[in-house]
Amino acid sequence: MAKSKEKQYIYIVQSSKEMTRCKIGKTNNLERRLKEYNNMTGKSKDTLYTYLFACEVKDMSEMENDLKKMFITLREETSKEMYFYNSALFKDYIKYVKLHPLFVKEVIAKAENKNQIVKIVKKTTPTLEERGVTRKELLQKAQKVNNDEFYTRYEDVEKELSKYNKSVWKNKTVFCNCDDPVDDDERRTSAFPLYFIKNFHEFGLKKLICTHYSGGLDLFNQKAKGYIFTKDGFKEFREYPEGYTGSFDHPLSLKILKEDADIVCTNPPFSRAIEYWKMIIESGKKFLIISAQTNPITKAFISYFKDNQVWAGYNRVDWFLTPKKEITSNPCFWYTNIKIKNRPRFKHLKIMPLKEIPEKYKRYDDSKILLVDNCYIPNDYKKPFAISNHPIFSGILEKGYKIIDKDWSYIAFVNGKQCFRRVLVQKI
Repeated sequence: MAKSKEKQYIYIVQSSKEMTRCKIGKTNNLERRLKEYNNMTGKSKDTLYTYLFACEVKDMSEMENDLKKMFITLREETSKEMYFYNSALFKDYIKYVKLHPLFVKEVIAKAENKNQIVKIVKKTTPTLEERGVTRKELLQKAQKVNNDEFYTRYEDVEKELSKYNKSVWKNKTVFCNCDDPVDDDERRTSAFPLYFIKNFHEFGLKKLICTHYSGGLDLFNQKAKGYIFTKDGFKEFREYPEGYTGSFDHPLSLKILKEDADIVCTNPPFSRAIEYWKMIIESGKKFLIISAQTNPITKAFISYFKDNQVWAGYNRVDWFLTPKKEITSNPCFWYTNIKIKNRPRFKHLKIMPLKEIPEKYKRYDDSKILLVDNCYIPNDYKKPFAISNHPIFSGILEKGYKIIDKDWSYIAFVNGKQCFRRVLVQKI
């Protein structure tokens, strides 16, 4: 009789040293079972077992058997009590258990990671001041040592990528070839891989391939060793090819780009943007990348926009993380060759007859070229006129206008004073 009154539990436990695996088991005593795990002989002293989840059930043996049948493909061959683990799979395990007719109540839930406190610094970060450098000097240094020290925030990746229809990603292999580490701890995983890992099954991705660069800073404490992370269905693994640096132009990275990748999604190093853009556009692959806001009016990139090989994405990106996880400003935008339907920024364009454009937003320079600002666009002007990059972000090249000079940006002078760099466009 005493035994029949014992409560029955199903639990998920994990070792601090094996973050890609977990054990799903049964017990009548959660406290005793955890002590058994943590007192195993041969276990490292710094290996700690903790419960990720536990619940009371009506029949633990039947429930455990149902779990084994349901997730048979996720159980290891050599150690069948072990299951593959990541955040998406964990949610699937919990969902199945809670919907099972034998489920009674949850008694232990995985503790959520506390939100990381990020120090927001306006204009100039104290860290850069303490180091005695400005952002401009940091970028100049980056050009010499191929080390940009700027990393994309997760919220910026999510904000942009969520705009695209899920069909864009279905059955596709995504290649993140400038994104450093993928770690079992989300807090030490780069934003691009983390977003695709979290949305892998929802997007219906075929495969995710990410490279970790061996040079430069050791962001996220991943150690400076190049590797390739691959997620193929529920399988996740790392490869450390001999001599592999993880650089986007390494022969092995180029081979992956050519033979495996369908879509490239990344934040390439600012200091190597010219060669990266050339490589990615010549590859013929679909891409979605972050780069400087000035690209549409910069000589090295203008031809790509003129030839309709690239256009602006949905959002600008103003803030990046430094290696010390502080915020630093650097104006950028998303660029892509994935079609954008009903571009929201179209509404920013003010297309109207020239005479209706307010005088303060139109003028002629010393060469009698019309300059227009604030996204005003004359629809009855047949000569070339000069605009800033903002109308390009808003889709002016999709509204019946074209860039007329392929290889250079336009520098206007008004009363002998040089103005901001622009690009010449003309109505088609």
